[in-house]
Amino acid sequence: MASAVLNTSRAVEVSLYVVRAFVQLRESIGAHREIGRRLDELERKVGAQDGVIVGIVRALRELTQPPPQKRALA
Repeated sequence: MASAVLNTSRAVEVSLYVVRAFVQLRESIGAHREIGRRLDELERKVGAQDGVIVGIVRALRELTQPPPQKRALA
């Protein structure tokens, strides 16, 4: 949007940077969904047969969760 108003090369660069950042964000979200889907599938296949694999699946699931939001001190 800045490039439409300012019409400078720097504004165009910044606009492209922002668009690329959103594209990467969208791809990352899609990748996490795919990983979650595959973990669900693996968990169903393995069931409770092997505690080690179930532990690995749980650890991977925790790693794919976003970090908790930190509260600002007043």
